Amino acid sequence: MVETKPGWWRRLSDGLSRTSRQLSGEVVKAFVARPLEQAEIDALEDMLIEADLGPRAASRIAASFASERFGKSSSDTEIKEALAAAIGAELESREGRFDPLGGPRPYVVLFVGVNGSGKTTTLGKIASDLTARGAKVLIAAGDTFRAAAVEQLKVWSDRAGASFISRPDGADAAGLAFDAAQMAKDEGYDVLLIDTAGRLQNKQGLMDELTKMIRVLRKVDPEAPHEVLLVLDATVGRNALAQENVFGNAIGVTGIVVTKLDGTARGGVLVPVAEASDSPIKLIGVGEGVDDLQPFDAKAFARSLVGLSDLPA
Repeated sequence: MVETKPGWWRRLSDGLSRTSRQLSGEVVKAFVARPLEQAEIDALEDMLIEADLGPRAASRIAASFASERFGKSSSDTEIKEALAAAIGAELESREGRFDPLGGPRPYVVLFVGVNGSGKTTTLGKIASDLTARGAKVLIAAGDTFRAAAVEQLKVWSDRAGASFISRPDGADAAGLAFDAAQMAKDEGYDVLLIDTAGRLQNKQGLMDELTKMIRVLRKVDPEAPHEVLLVLDATVGRNALAQENVFGNAIGVTGIVVTKLDGTARGGVLVPVAEASDSPIKLIGVGEGVDDLQPFDAKAFARSLVGLSDLPA
């Protein structure tokens, strides 16, 4: 993705406002002008767990916060700064970089995740960003069982000015992936973006389908797919952890995208997802606009999570 614009952090802060109001408001109220006794530290840990940061991270963040010394002259901002620093420290090692124009051509990206996670929209936003930078992009509608998903992806493709390939309803998704990869190679595309199904109610069948897609892609390019992005919906809270476990264990996810952070009071779920996954968080989204998907910056995210909307120093 392109370099993050300053206005993005305002949108991120606005998107996370439900979480930040709940979390930072309670923290400031509990800690300003008070000694940090164990009862206050325990209360902070409970607040962090309620914001879906997870018990292990909450315990470490509370312990880090406890090492700070606040007096009667401490301001709300100073307390928020300390909390942001503690949360940011949990996430900094989990930052990842998504750079489809920095690798081989065509660069093949497979998008996975459950239906409704924002997978198709995420793919469309990435396509729009890439074509705006002059890339030649091919989109493959690999969710061949949902006509609505194919139609939505075609709209995004037209909007982005990308090429599009699909097959009739119920067609073999792996066959489509192979054809798309061969087309991308033969016709000199820079990037191939492949959507997939997300029917977890038939988990084993879905995983078999995804692994078959990967096998046939490697018949065209032994290194493909170069990226497997797992798209998670923040509004499902800690259920996102179960999804990460299912996809991560089965198909080798290389990066995570967390969407819909503007639609939840539990934006902190990003913390336990990062903690549980072997894959870095590469992109986050807070809205429907093309510019509402941006690279993940741990420090800036942590500041927004506690209500500090300015860019990190």
